Amino acid sequence: EVQLVESGGGLVQAGGSLRLSCAASGFIVDDYAIGWFRQAPGKEREGVSCISGTDATTTFADSVKGRFTMSSDNAKNTVHLEMNDLKSQDTAVYYCAASAGGCSVVAGIEGLFSAWGQGTRVTVSS
Repeated sequence: EVQLVESGGGLVQAGGSLRLSCAASGFIVDDYAIGWFRQAPGKEREGVSCISGTDATTTFADSVKGRFTMSSDNAKNTVHLEMNDLKSQDTAVYYCAASAGGCSVVAGIEGLFSAWGQGTRVTVSS
Protein backbone atom coordinates (compact mmCIF):
# COMPACT_ATOMS: atom_id res chain seq x y z
CA GLU A 1 0.00 0.00 0.00
CA VAL A 2 1.34 3.41 -0.98
CA GLN A 3 1.43 5.75 1.98
CA LEU A 4 2.89 9.15 2.82
CA VAL A 5 3.07 10.44 6.37
CA GLU A 6 4.04 14.02 7.17
CA SER A 7 5.50 15.15 10.48
CA GLY A 8 7.34 18.07 11.99
CA GLY A 9 4.68 20.74 11.97
CA GLY A 10 4.03 22.98 14.94
CA LEU A 11 3.97 26.50 16.29
CA VAL A 12 6.96 28.73 15.64
CA GLN A 13 7.67 32.42 15.90
CA ALA A 14 8.26 34.52 12.82
CA GLY A 15 11.88 34.23 11.75
CA GLY A 16 12.15 30.72 13.13
CA SER A 17 12.68 27.39 11.41
CA LEU A 18 10.93 24.07 11.09
CA ARG A 19 11.81 20.83 9.36
CA LEU A 20 8.98 18.85 7.88
CA SER A 21 9.39 15.20 7.00
CA CYS A 22 7.50 13.04 4.55
CA ALA A 23 7.97 9.33 5.19
CA ALA A 24 7.02 7.08 2.30
CA SER A 25 6.04 3.42 2.29
CA GLY A 26 4.94 1.13 -0.50
CA PHE A 27 7.24 2.79 -3.02
CA ILE A 28 10.75 4.22 -3.27
CA VAL A 29 10.96 8.01 -3.19
CA ASP A 30 13.90 7.94 -5.59
CA ASP A 31 11.57 6.63 -8.29
CA TYR A 32 9.11 9.51 -7.98
CA ALA A 33 8.85 13.25 -7.72
CA ILE A 34 7.83 14.35 -4.24
CA GLY A 35 6.06 17.64 -3.92
CA TRP A 36 5.05 19.77 -0.97
CA PHE A 37 1.81 21.71 -1.09
CA ARG A 38 0.17 23.91 1.50
CA GLN A 39 -3.29 25.21 2.21
CA ALA A 40 -3.73 28.31 4.30
CA PRO A 41 -7.04 29.04 6.05
CA GLY A 42 -9.60 30.22 3.53
CA LYS A 43 -7.27 29.75 0.58
CA GLU A 44 -6.75 27.17 -2.13
CA ARG A 45 -3.98 24.64 -1.88
CA GLU A 46 -0.79 25.77 -3.58
CA GLY A 47 2.43 24.13 -4.62
CA VAL A 48 5.47 24.92 -2.50
CA SER A 49 8.30 22.77 -3.75
CA CYS A 50 9.25 19.59 -5.55
CA ILE A 51 12.21 17.22 -5.65
CA SER A 52 12.82 14.91 -8.58
CA GLY A 53 13.69 11.33 -7.71
CA THR A 54 15.90 10.86 -10.75
CA ASP A 55 18.46 13.58 -10.07
CA ALA A 56 17.32 15.29 -6.84
CA THR A 57 16.76 18.61 -8.58
CA THR A 58 14.41 20.89 -6.70
CA THR A 59 11.95 23.59 -7.61
CA PHE A 60 10.38 26.16 -5.32
CA ALA A 61 7.54 28.61 -5.45
CA ASP A 62 8.70 32.22 -5.61
CA SER A 63 7.16 32.87 -2.20
CA VAL A 64 9.55 30.44 -0.49
CA LYS A 65 12.59 30.59 -2.73
CA GLY A 66 15.74 31.27 -0.74
CA ARG A 67 14.07 30.28 2.54
CA PHE A 68 13.01 26.66 1.99
CA THR A 69 15.12 23.71 0.91
CA MET A 70 14.33 20.07 0.18
CA SER A 71 16.38 16.96 0.65
CA SER A 72 15.94 13.22 0.33
CA ASP A 73 17.09 10.60 2.83
CA ASN A 74 17.27 7.44 0.77
CA ALA A 75 18.08 5.20 3.72
CA LYS A 76 14.86 6.24 5.46
CA ASN A 77 12.81 6.65 2.27
CA THR A 78 11.95 10.10 3.53
CA VAL A 79 11.92 13.59 2.05
CA HIS A 80 12.47 16.68 4.16
CA LEU A 81 11.37 20.28 3.76
CA GLU A 82 13.60 22.66 5.70
CA MET A 83 11.81 25.95 6.29
CA ASN A 84 13.80 28.95 7.47
CA ASP A 85 12.95 32.58 8.16
CA LEU A 86 9.31 31.64 8.51
CA LYS A 87 6.69 34.31 8.02
CA SER A 88 3.08 34.54 9.14
CA GLN A 89 2.00 33.93 5.55
CA ASP A 90 3.64 30.49 5.73
CA THR A 91 0.94 29.40 8.17
CA ALA A 92 -0.89 26.50 6.55
CA VAL A 93 -1.42 22.77 6.52
CA TYR A 94 1.45 21.25 4.58
CA TYR A 95 0.98 18.14 2.47
CA CYS A 96 3.48 15.97 0.66
CA ALA A 97 2.52 14.08 -2.47
CA ALA A 98 4.09 11.71 -4.98
CA SER A 99 4.07 11.84 -8.75
CA ALA A 100 5.46 9.53 -11.41
CA GLY A 101 6.43 12.55 -13.47
CA GLY A 102 9.43 14.81 -13.08
CA CYS A 103 9.26 18.10 -11.20
CA SER A 104 9.84 20.09 -14.36
CA VAL A 105 6.44 18.86 -15.52
CA VAL A 106 4.39 18.24 -12.38
CA ALA A 107 5.60 20.81 -9.85
CA GLY A 108 2.63 22.62 -8.35
CA ILE A 109 0.01 20.70 -10.35
CA GLU A 110 -2.13 18.81 -7.87
CA GLY A 111 -3.81 16.61 -10.45
CA LEU A 112 -0.49 15.07 -11.45
CA PHE A 113 0.22 13.81 -7.93
CA SER A 114 -1.44 10.47 -7.21
CA ALA A 115 -0.59 9.83 -3.56
CA TRP A 116 -1.05 12.29 -0.71
CA GLY A 117 -0.30 12.45 2.97
CA GLN A 118 -2.74 13.61 5.62
CA GLY A 119 -0.99 16.93 6.23
CA THR A 120 0.86 18.58 9.08
CA ARG A 121 -0.07 21.99 10.45
CA VAL A 122 2.42 24.85 10.59
CA THR A 123 1.54 27.98 12.51
CA VAL A 124 3.83 30.99 12.44
CA SER A 125 3.14 33.62 15.07
CA SER A 126 4.14 37.21 14.41
